[in-house]
Amino acid sequence: MSGTTTAAAPPRRRAAGAGANRWVVLVVLCVSLLLVAVDATVLHVAVPAVTEDLRPGAIELLWIVDVYPLVCASLLILFGTLGDRVGRRRILLLGYGLFGVASALAALADGAQVLILARALLGVGGAMIMPATLSILRQVFPDRRERALAIGVWSAVAAVGAAVGPLLGGFLLEHFWWGSVFLVNIPLMLVSLPVGRLLLPESKGDGAGPWDVAGALMAAAGLFGVVLGVKRLGGGEPVASAVTVLPLLVGAALLAAFVRRQRRRTHPLVDLRMFRRPAFSTSVGCIVLAMLALVGLELIAAQYLQLVLGLSPLQTGLRLLPLTFAAMAAGLAGARMLRRFGPRRMVCAGFCLTAGAVVLLTAMGREDHCALLLTGFVLLGFGLETTLFGAYESMLSEAPQAQAGGAAAIGETSYQLGAGIGIALLGSVMNAAYGPGLADVPGVPASASSAAGHSLGEAYEVAAQLGGPAGAALRRAAADAFVHGLHVTLLVSAGLLLLGAAMALRLPRVMQCEAVAVPAPRDAVESRVSV
Repeated sequence: MSGTTTAAAPPRRRAAGAGANRWVVLVVLCVSLLLVAVDATVLHVAVPAVTEDLRPGAIELLWIVDVYPLVCASLLILFGTLGDRVGRRRILLLGYGLFGVASALAALADGAQVLILARALLGVGGAMIMPATLSILRQVFPDRRERALAIGVWSAVAAVGAAVGPLLGGFLLEHFWWGSVFLVNIPLMLVSLPVGRLLLPESKGDGAGPWDVAGALMAAAGLFGVVLGVKRLGGGEPVASAVTVLPLLVGAALLAAFVRRQRRRTHPLVDLRMFRRPAFSTSVGCIVLAMLALVGLELIAAQYLQLVLGLSPLQTGLRLLPLTFAAMAAGLAGARMLRRFGPRRMVCAGFCLTAGAVVLLTAMGREDHCALLLTGFVLLGFGLETTLFGAYESMLSEAPQAQAGGAAAIGETSYQLGAGIGIALLGSVMNAAYGPGLADVPGVPASASSAAGHSLGEAYEVAAQLGGPAGAALRRAAADAFVHGLHVTLLVSAGLLLLGAAMALRLPRVMQCEAVAVPAPRDAVESRVSV
């Protein structure tokens, strides 16, 4: 044998998903998701500081809070399908850049209108980032077993982001001005842009036919109207109000026209035939029901902890942390559970466990039962994350590779719609059960009882104005009415969760894993030299 080696061929560029690179890609995608998830909730604790500094009107303040999720939800399908057409990495990197610029604009805003514009641009950036992370994950992990583990990590990061937002915002507000809650995004985006460009693989769909621009705009406008109407319902607007009815009607009409248009096109923007697959349509429905229960319950639980038990916002956040930790554990264990039990039993069991946790929490009263709350929140977080994990994994695995962006956008849109409907529906149930409890409080004028019937916070304000025995009686009656309303709302939620468990019976019994050839790492290729 010769002691020399022949020149090796030029190193081949590592294929997407090869070797350990795909796990590095997962880290980059999770950082992207974490930023978007944190930004969705970080402003909540900064609203008082923003109000004091910028002096926005009531409508302006509403738009400052709502415009980010509203714009994000309405543009998910547009950018998800555009990524399938022009490149998912390209859309993701553009989202990074826009998110960074919008964060700087929001941090330095000197007026309410500027902050609303900046929050809207953040929503556009979020809509570019969110479906791209899932669709790239679908491509980088072709093997379903590994993809299940990756989705588990991805969903655990989403749970962390939602919980970290208020805590991070509270910490920053204690040391800096309110703009710091946005400014923290900029260094992370400055790192994410070059790292994402270097490590993330580019991928597209089949590219057949022209991109349906009119259809994309119809979907965006329709979703904007529906989500706006649902948010108005959740904010206590009357059902018959024009501000509520008009957006809902126009949005529903546009979405119906969008569906009809897609069915007629040779190359549709979103292949609605995916909904003919029971696993896909069922998974989307399960995501909506799970988010409906989660968001509505979290909102009411936060009010219960602060207004009934008298905990501070920081104490409330700490009490809700076990829910987040349990969700993280379920996400990380999800891949193993899915392989062992299959999608049907996993999602069904998640719904049933969550329903059991909700029924357990009906034992809550005016006294603080820390062990009961801890147990209920842990079971709630684990059960809901188990459900969401199984539903997301089944939905993404059922979607064709070429439609990965559109499928991810449908999943994220279902997530946002479920959250909005949950706030509206469970909030309405809560109000309907709470109000009658204050109809006839001994020693309290009828006008005061009527004013206190809108919310527990307003009831406490009215009670403070009354003072004396009448104020104390109103305060006790309002707390009792709120606890009663909470119990009714929890029972309604349990019924919806059991409905989700029945729906999950349409999912496949076992996890179907096809054999997928994963390209060999570049190191293995380069080691093959002639001797």
